[in-house]
Parts: sequence; C-alpha cells; structure tokens
Amino acid sequence: MTCFKAAVFDWAGTTIDFGSFAPMGVFVKAFERFGITATIDQARAPMGAPKWDHIRAMMDMPEIADQWAAKHGAAPTDADVDRVYEVFVPMNEEVVADYATLVPGTVEMVADLRTRGMKIGSTTGYTRSIMERVLPVAAAQGYAPDNLICADDLPEGRPGPIGMYKCFVDLLVYPPEAVIKVDDTEPGIKEGVAAGCVTVGVALSGNAVGKTPEELDALPEDEVDRLRQHATAILKDAGADHVIDTVADLPALIDRLEDA
Repeated sequence: MTCFKAAVFDWAGTTIDFGSFAPMGVFVKAFERFGITATIDQARAPMGAPKWDHIRAMMDMPEIADQWAAKHGAAPTDADVDRVYEVFVPMNEEVVADYATLVPGTVEMVADLRTRGMKIGSTTGYTRSIMERVLPVAAAQGYAPDNLICADDLPEGRPGPIGMYKCFVDLLVYPPEAVIKVDDTEPGIKEGVAAGCVTVGVALSGNAVGKTPEELDALPEDEVDRLRQHATAILKDAGADHVIDTVADLPALIDRLEDA
C-alpha cells in the first residue's frame, strides 16, 4: 500500500503520443481552410487547454489575428473560433488513432501503481468524440484507466480544477493531496495545482520538447539535457512539484516521496 490513493494522467504527450504530435498538423490545416497560415510552434503554445480554448488562444496571437483581419475584414470573434473548431474536431478524430502509441513504460508503470493499491484516472484537452478513437487503441496495448474526463464533459475545463474534482468522485479518492496529477503541459499541471494535488510534470515525452524517442536517441546527451531543462522550467513555472522524464519514472519518484 501507499500514502497515495490515485494518479490521474493526461493523455497526449504523457501516456500516449510521445512528443504530442497528433493535434499539431491538424491545427495548421484547420487554419489553412480559412486562408490563415499558422506554424507548428504557434499550434504548440497553448497545448493542454481544451481545444476550443486552444483555438481562441491561437486566434489571439497577433500574427494570426492580423492575418484573420486582413482576410476576413475584422478581428476574430468567438463565432469564428466556433467555425475553426467545427473543422478541427472531425479532422483530429480522423488522425488521432494513428498517434495513440503508448509512451514506453506506461503499462509497466500502471501495473506497479496498481500493486500499491492506487487507482488510475485520466483527464484530457481532447473532446469525447476524439477520445472514442483513442480508447480502444490504448486498451489493445494494455492501458485502460479507471475513468476519463474529456474537455467537453464539464462546463469548465483546464486550467481550473473541475475535471479533477470529477476524478475524485469517479475514483472515490480524497483528500486531494493523496492524488498525483501527471501532465506534460502548463494547463494540465495548473489543473492539478488548482485541485490541491501533488503535481508531476513529464519533460521529455511532452509538448515542450516535441520529439519522438528516435529523435531524442539521435541527439547528444547535452542537447537532450538542454531540452529537458527547457521543459522542466515551463512545468515548474506552471506549479509542478516534481518533474520526471516520462511516466516510466513515476514509480521511482513515488518511492522517494514515501521514503522522505
């Protein structure tokens, strides 16, 4: 047994899709439909937020807002966000399963946590319709968490705590400090902070690094460490209590916390 009752994981960049690639090209292509050029870096910046909020944040970027005004005659409105969102969601549904490979070590990590008596929860910035494509692919690889809270399940999403509160109810776990929230993005870490959980950021598998395992393996160690430190700073600034490379490192972190 352990002093922790549950761990709640993000999906893309945390337990699946090492490097968080699935949404990137889709954001770019969705904006192209409206005559707007967006970059991968711009698409990565708001990652972790509910996808409607993500598109709103991109539209608020001066480079994109100026393009929109020049193309469409006015600054982008919430109604324009709705239009892009309606294009984005089905496009993402079509590709997301292709990026649903588990982060190495996820199955073994979950098995370790379950032997400790911990429950396994999950939250995501994806919609329920997108996650319906992901769940069977993840389950076929051996990963099936005890619950799932999607961006469109509740009236308010990240970075607020409501999704985590629903996890507490679904998993029947409390107090908040007995729950670990694991995420690769600022909104996801802030979600855990707002709920009062122990927060753990994952650096190398996540959005801030944005590389495949093969790409990381090809880099010299000093460059990998530079990327690690860059991601760690972002996660720490968001409020992460601890930062690890990937979820495979979580059992060792729990051991250290319990021995402290």
